Amino acid sequence: MSNFIPGLELSKLFYIEAVKPIIEAKFPSLDYAAALIGPGSEVLGFDTEMSTDHCWGPRFTLFLGEEDLEQFGQSIDRFLRQELPHSFRSYPTHCSQPDPNDNGTWRLEPLKEGEVNHAIQISTIRKYLMDHIGFDIEEPIETADWLTIPEQKLRTLRSDQVFHDDIGLREVLDRFAWYPRDVWLYMLASGWNRVGQEEHLMGRAGSVGDEVGSAIIASRLVRDLMRLCFLMEKQYAPYPKWLGAAFSKLNCGADLLPIFTEVLAARTWQDREKRLIKAYEYVAEMHDNLEIAERISATVGDFFGRPFKVIHLHGRFAEALCARIADPSIKRLAENA
Repeated sequence: MSNFIPGLELSKLFYIEAVKPIIEAKFPSLDYAAALIGPGSEVLGFDTEMSTDHCWGPRFTLFLGEEDLEQFGQSIDRFLRQELPHSFRSYPTHCSQPDPNDNGTWRLEPLKEGEVNHAIQISTIRKYLMDHIGFDIEEPIETADWLTIPEQKLRTLRSDQVFHDDIGLREVLDRFAWYPRDVWLYMLASGWNRVGQEEHLMGRAGSVGDEVGSAIIASRLVRDLMRLCFLMEKQYAPYPKWLGAAFSKLNCGADLLPIFTEVLAARTWQDREKRLIKAYEYVAEMHDNLEIAERISATVGDFFGRPFKVIHLHGRFAEALCARIADPSIKRLAENA
């Protein structure tokens, strides 16, 4: 398979050219939605040819209404098994059975004749989201939901990856498009506090000759600054495997990635600190440019007289953000953090 097709593109073509005609012929009045959301590097747009070795291929989820799933679900599955082509764009459409000894992993398998064990999931919107994020779409999204649903999963619920929609899937997914304002402010404040808890420790570890410890702390600071940038640009951060790749696509990525690379490559704590100072000041300016809290116009200074440069002295960014939170429940969280 030398001519790799990204999974999202492959799955959309598979729906349009192979699946849609079957549904229209067999169930012409059926209302449904089709989308590639949820787990998988192809959902995030980061898949490569290596990704094709497991749980990857022409696939998507077919969403039906509750009654239609009960009435037509098995019939749709049967017709797809019988009528789908054995390959699509040079990729098999037949899948192995999930391997119980490998976390349920399945793989594409060539098949020349017989029924196709396809990778099209048939579900309802409500059931799918209960399984994927543990949330009942018939309920309001509470603060606790926003703070406990993993950010990396929220990133996979994008309405622009819906291929067809008769039943309101896009509208449901748009409910998760971004955090409510006060939740967002709270998460930004929490991100700044994470930086504040460790920024002085990088130099302190290095000052006693612990360059390994200093480097580890510096790498955590880079990660925390990156996650702050995702929040500032209102983009959900993916899980760690794709954090750098996704960060490079942010508006600030081109400016900050070279600085972060220098931080991570530095051999001494003094060199790490010089590079981190640039990053601190850049991210602080991003914060001020949002105009969502009192302007800090922060500059780097010594940590309470010690020769370690910090930016979040006295928690000033977090305090400015928390002062703008109006929701009483979130304000209590901030006050007790």
